[in-house]
Amino acid sequence: MQVAEFIERHYGHFNARELRAAARAWRDHADAGGRMFLSMSGAMSSAGFGRILSRAIRAGLIHGIACTGANLEEDAFRLIGADTYETLPDWRTLGPQREAELYARGVSRVTDIGIPETVMQTVESLLIRRWEAAARSGRQASPADYLQDVLRDAWLRERFIEPEASWLLAADECGVPIWTPGWEDSSTGNAFSAAVMRGDVARHDCVEPGTAQMNRLVRWYLENCDPAPGIGYFQIGGGIPGDFAICVVPLITRELGLEDTPTWGYFCQVTDADSTYGGYSGAPPDEKITWGKLRPGTPRFDIHSDATIVAPLILAYMLED
Repeated sequence: MQVAEFIERHYGHFNARELRAAARAWRDHADAGGRMFLSMSGAMSSAGFGRILSRAIRAGLIHGIACTGANLEEDAFRLIGADTYETLPDWRTLGPQREAELYARGVSRVTDIGIPETVMQTVESLLIRRWEAAARSGRQASPADYLQDVLRDAWLRERFIEPEASWLLAADECGVPIWTPGWEDSSTGNAFSAAVMRGDVARHDCVEPGTAQMNRLVRWYLENCDPAPGIGYFQIGGGIPGDFAICVVPLITRELGLEDTPTWGYFCQVTDADSTYGGYSGAPPDEKITWGKLRPGTPRFDIHSDATIVAPLILAYMLED
């Protein structure tokens, strides 16, 4: 039985029905020639989401990505070090002492995954060389550009593990642009900040700052929002990737005065947050209408569940697995 057939048969109510409706609407959006933008928070890369996201990118289903710095770098970490990761099935009951033991061994925990510090250091050392050269030459590039430069390194490529499962490689191959707002909140962002403070990297602005990233997103949106149904927005979690990218529409219509610019043509958010406690970063779907991000007629979906379960199912539906 295909995934789509299974979903159509069994997902008829509650969050399951919302998942099915979101998948159907994405299919309609794609069939009408619409593009799709993905924003990604949480630890999706460490969870192995790249296995299906890379396929979706190569199938032409994803046309732009905004993600946390952690999701950006953790796809690269898996690519070169997944065989050294530790699985921690009892992560809920580790306790402070065992957590301290992981730290002492140079292992950083992401829920049930232990990432060796040596994997991070390998990527960071290669990045620092590129930042140093860029600071000397006057080059400015995005965090993703530098990381993709590193992944073109011949020495590193020989050590890749399951390269077909890397969404970062797929985006590079397919020319899918990436935005990483708040990148400094990541291991590689920390490494960059430290390198500048040590004097190893001469200038902060060799890495594209947030406002420059926003201008790049404005240009991309204006180039891709026509014709109808425009660009859809699939949001995993909340956080800065979601807030940053979706507000490009009011920036264009209000701040730049281009009032006829289409809003996002589809919207779906997958989160286990509750708006009652301020956990709905960027506002619930209907509230986005008051900010000019969506219109009353925009197909919009709100799935309250674990994105590591929901997002692969929806992509599998789209891929006709």
